[in-house]
Amino acid sequence: MRYIDVTPREVREIENVWIPMSDGVRLAARLWLPADAETTPVPAIVEYLPYRKRDGTAPRDEIMHPWFARQGYAVLRIDIRGTGDSDGRFVDEYIKQEQDDALEALRWIASQPWCTGKIGMMGISWGGFNALQIAARRPPELKAIIPACFTDDRYADDVHYMGGCLLGDNATWASAMTCYASPPPDPEIVGERWRSMWLDRLETMPLLAVNWMEHPRRDAFWQQGSVCENYADIECPVFAVGGWIDAYSNAVPRLLAHLKVPCKGLVGPWAHTWPHNARPLPAIGFLQECLAWWDQWLKGIDRGALDGPRYRVWVMDRVVPKAYQEEWPGRWIGEPSWPSPHTETRTLYLNENGMGDKPAPERPLLHRSPQYVGSAAGFWCPYGNGVDMAFEQREDDARSLCFDTAPLPAAFDIVGAPVVELELAADKPQAQIAVRLCDVDANGSSLRVSYGVLNLSHRESHVAPTALTPGQRYRVRVQLNDVGYRFLSGHRIRIAISTAYWPTLWPQAEAATITVHSGSSRLLLPVRARRAEDNQLPEFGPAEGAMPGPIAWIRKHDAALNLSYDPGLDEATYAVDKDEGIYRLEAIGLENGAHLTERYRIRGEDPLSARADYAWLASLGRGEWHTRTKGRSSFIADARHFNVTLELEGYEGDKQVFSKRWERKIPRDLP
Repeated sequence: MRYIDVTPREVREIENVWIPMSDGVRLAARLWLPADAETTPVPAIVEYLPYRKRDGTAPRDEIMHPWFARQGYAVLRIDIRGTGDSDGRFVDEYIKQEQDDALEALRWIASQPWCTGKIGMMGISWGGFNALQIAARRPPELKAIIPACFTDDRYADDVHYMGGCLLGDNATWASAMTCYASPPPDPEIVGERWRSMWLDRLETMPLLAVNWMEHPRRDAFWQQGSVCENYADIECPVFAVGGWIDAYSNAVPRLLAHLKVPCKGLVGPWAHTWPHNARPLPAIGFLQECLAWWDQWLKGIDRGALDGPRYRVWVMDRVVPKAYQEEWPGRWIGEPSWPSPHTETRTLYLNENGMGDKPAPERPLLHRSPQYVGSAAGFWCPYGNGVDMAFEQREDDARSLCFDTAPLPAAFDIVGAPVVELELAADKPQAQIAVRLCDVDANGSSLRVSYGVLNLSHRESHVAPTALTPGQRYRVRVQLNDVGYRFLSGHRIRIAISTAYWPTLWPQAEAATITVHSGSSRLLLPVRARRAEDNQLPEFGPAEGAMPGPIAWIRKHDAALNLSYDPGLDEATYAVDKDEGIYRLEAIGLENGAHLTERYRIRGEDPLSARADYAWLASLGRGEWHTRTKGRSSFIADARHFNVTLELEGYEGDKQVFSKRWERKIPRDLP
């Protein structure tokens, strides 16, 4: 990344600004603005997150937000109620209160003497979610948004459920969020009340995983904050950004297909990261793209924000399957609209002897996977941190029901969402399937290109699922994640179907055997021919940002994944160690650290043996002041219930000042 110090305008930083709410709560914000903004007002850009603006996101904030301030914007990074240095209590993600607070904050910002009254919102992940959610509330001050790595559907396309299946990341993310939400506010900001605020946070810490597991269907809990309920609620322009390796690639094309406002989409090969600091490479000059968008809608300056294709995506080439990819080769293409007028559906039939262009005579094929199929899946949401991308698929393929094409006679691209339609039956009232689209080279190496999953009880509805009738034949549709990918000549396309995908999916209560009827099942590929116009696309500028403040790493970050198998028990263990290190922000002398571990165990023939255990340690301190929070959580299930435990401890120095244990039992819905 190129760091830029020479700037058009001098910038003033206010390390904490209190934004008052009508109920007396104050939200803490960090503010960067041009030094002359109070005499020459400017538009504002807002990022609204729970991840601690003073220390948690400070290193990456300092790359982005001063850069925009130097271009003539006031930029505010706001801590959500009950997190970081803000007052109040944190209750859950994406609640109505979060949006209500944001509406008040936008009104307050617009009324400040340094603001013209025009505001944009941007954010990645949580901040991308709430930028959309707040836009749907139509505040008059909000003129444009840039959400990245987000979803428009909280039930079907977030960390909790996928295809009606309970995701393992529901528990993983709940544990991680508890870790991030548990440190105290900074005494330099809130004063002596830091301790009472901290103890109140620990005492009232929400049981996030329980909140989410109590809503296994697409009910009002998930509909709130899902902008797909009514896309017409969004009336401001949207620049939607995602990455193919990220878990949230599907929402960008959905917004392009449904929004009636000016909308652009950008999807690279990236994991859950900003495009200017992305892995896998190539990173791009994303802040420059954002500036053109803000200038267009907040200042009325045309810098070409609407020029070029409406949807720009990276079509990925084949790589060696690994859990970390420094760079993903490919090429940029552009589409004038989405759905694209340039894609055609190619149908391949899942025949007994492989996939082909024509259906073969129908044959019933029985399959039941070992419960530990899925160990090569990587994380549901990769961050590109070294251990989290899907890697070599051969072992999972060997334990799945696979259909391969003959070696391809010519290369071709796909752009969009592949779909698999299956004629199948199951021997149990409940079953789930995972369907992977893989690229198999001449040596047999298998790369996962995309995948989808389905709880077969949800085959017709996530609102009102119904059990299967054992032995009855059904036609089900599994839509895989959107992707841009090039299949090479001589390679084979593989569809791999399994009845388990651990630890991505929590298993059903009983192991089911499915019968897939070959010949009448098929794969639908969104094939896009290469176009000369793609070669004329302008290149992105180089990645750049402001120079961040000095950081001293006391312990460097690291990550490790360890897979093991006990043949005597037929038990697989999947262990993750995520050490986020300890760093000191030299400008304020504050030290921040976190260390999280995950351990998943399951036996091949026993879905009720599934167990997930998490532990974390978060530290925050300065000089003689030092705090730690420690936590542990575990998740197991029997045939009728999930059982969740959470333990949380707080330490001031070496003295324990808090300890609490929660236990909850949650009924399984269509277990």
